Amino acid sequence: MRIVCLFLSSLCLSVSTLHAEEPHPGAEAFVESVVAEHGLDPEAVRAVLAEARYQQSIIDAITRPAESKPWYEYRPIFMTEARIGGGAEFWRANQALVEQVASTHGVPAEIILAIVGVETNYGMITGRYRVIDALATLGFYYPRRAEFFASELGHFLRLAQEEDLPVTEVLGSYAGAMGIGQFIPSSYRAYAVDFDDSGHRDLWRSLPDALGSVANYLAVHGWQAGQPIVLPVEAVPDGLEVDFSTRLDHDLAELAAMGIEFDQAGLPDTARATLVELETRNGPEYWIGLNNFYVITRYNRSPLYAMAVTQLSEAIAERAP
Repeated sequence: MRIVCLFLSSLCLSVSTLHAEEPHPGAEAFVESVVAEHGLDPEAVRAVLAEARYQQSIIDAITRPAESKPWYEYRPIFMTEARIGGGAEFWRANQALVEQVASTHGVPAEIILAIVGVETNYGMITGRYRVIDALATLGFYYPRRAEFFASELGHFLRLAQEEDLPVTEVLGSYAGAMGIGQFIPSSYRAYAVDFDDSGHRDLWRSLPDALGSVANYLAVHGWQAGQPIVLPVEAVPDGLEVDFSTRLDHDLAELAAMGIEFDQAGLPDTARATLVELETRNGPEYWIGLNNFYVITRYNRSPLYAMAVTQLSEAIAERAP
């Protein structure tokens, strides 16, 4: 793929022709920032911004993410026959590659597959929004997280240059995540790998790159091979007060001292952990999240996401060869 004219100065329109005023509020400050940070051509950046379109549907989508649902509504989205059977079939169809990726990075095959299953249903749904529209809409019109998404827009422009992407044509999610594994631009630049040695990191058309990048992301964030992800909780004391965060704020000894009953599964008392509360139709359900649970939440910070990945991976592993 070639970058469409936007980074070829001979084809870029002059700024004065493109617009007499900023195409988006704060656009000029953004241009100055990304030129300083990424060394991009300012006129090329302005040309891209002039092409980016505000999309109200993107604002609507980010204000009602699936992770805002209770567990009893969130879990059925992913624990379906299509995702479980689809994951097992995907594994069978790509067994040598899947197991090579898993072995190279020390991350279980079923975890890698569960993440791409949750993210894009094994590459079937990779997003319908232009990434420049998603990131410009959120970076300029969504004050709550504008700084983050403006930064991601800068990374995307740099990524397009690095990977020779057609910057106005790339499609992704409403949050600007891309490819089979749904990497945001900064993660793409930092953690994507060229697993097939093609010279480019292609997370759309190269299955080795896509799976290898997911595995590399988890490995870099501290995946511990052979260790459990969660422990089931048998009982909690009445009136228990604990911070239900994804941070590993406690160790197993501290959780036991709170009166939480669980099988420690041979893990040391000092193993870092957190208590996870899930809302079911019959009341709260509790789990203890361990290091690998925390690592999954580096991919998506919701504990619901990490539990869905965990349970889908277990179902895929039971069904796979």
